[in-house]
Amino acid sequence: MEKTLNEKQKLSDYITKLVVIAILTIASIIVVLPVIWIVLSAFKTGSSLFSSTILPQEYTLIHFKELFTETDFPIWYLNTLKIATINMLISVVITSITAYAFARFKFKGRKISLMAILVLQMFPAILAMTAIYIILMKFGLLDTHLGLILIYAVGQIPYNTWLVKGFMGAIPKSLDEAARIDGASNITIFTKIIFPLSRPILVLVALTNFMGPWFDYIFPRLVIKTASKKTLAMGLFEWVRSQSTTHFTRFAAGAILVAVPIAILFVYLQKHLVHGLAQGATKG
Repeated sequence: MEKTLNEKQKLSDYITKLVVIAILTIASIIVVLPVIWIVLSAFKTGSSLFSSTILPQEYTLIHFKELFTETDFPIWYLNTLKIATINMLISVVITSITAYAFARFKFKGRKISLMAILVLQMFPAILAMTAIYIILMKFGLLDTHLGLILIYAVGQIPYNTWLVKGFMGAIPKSLDEAARIDGASNITIFTKIIFPLSRPILVLVALTNFMGPWFDYIFPRLVIKTASKKTLAMGLFEWVRSQSTTHFTRFAAGAILVAVPIAILFVYLQKHLVHGLAQGATKG
């Protein structure tokens, strides 16, 4: 009887594994196929994404060349790189300082502030687009990269603060006490101890805040009006739309150039990302 139950349990586990593998395989195919389609389209001749064959009959790099010679792609690329880099730096600094204060100190209004931050995470920034537009207009920040950077940096503070606070809260406070005995100030403890030990989670914050402006279309469309200030997503979309449904292969080439830097960063920082996300999500 016991042997029969064990065999049934093993069979059930085996079937469960097969179902999980099948689901993951199907999900991977759904994700990977469009990527392969875009990559192949970027290297084929013509301007249409559709083809009678799976693999292109001829390969070419002309679409990449045309991006830099016949469009403002280099300007869009530099604009996006500037916005993403500055946003990343501001977000890391603000988030690390805010999370350090909540994780290592007890002060009046701490619980209320944490609750307010938690509630703010429930409302996506897109719901405040009208208010954001009016505020930027009042301060003269419409059609400026600074206004766009402020939207990204401020909008990520609630989520990032909770994430980093959890990680910093798991660092033993005995390190702080030992440093204070040696005469270290709070600033020294933060810069010399807490900040370096929080590198995995801060790498995650840096990458996510770099990615936000890199792929976003909605907020640049709301803020930016001048052609020379457009970002990659905004520039590419409006350019391909203005071409009356032509040059889709050139658009595919631009999509690849947009995705390559992020893919390289993910591969290079993978160890820190996995560790930082796991620790920040489970501790604190």
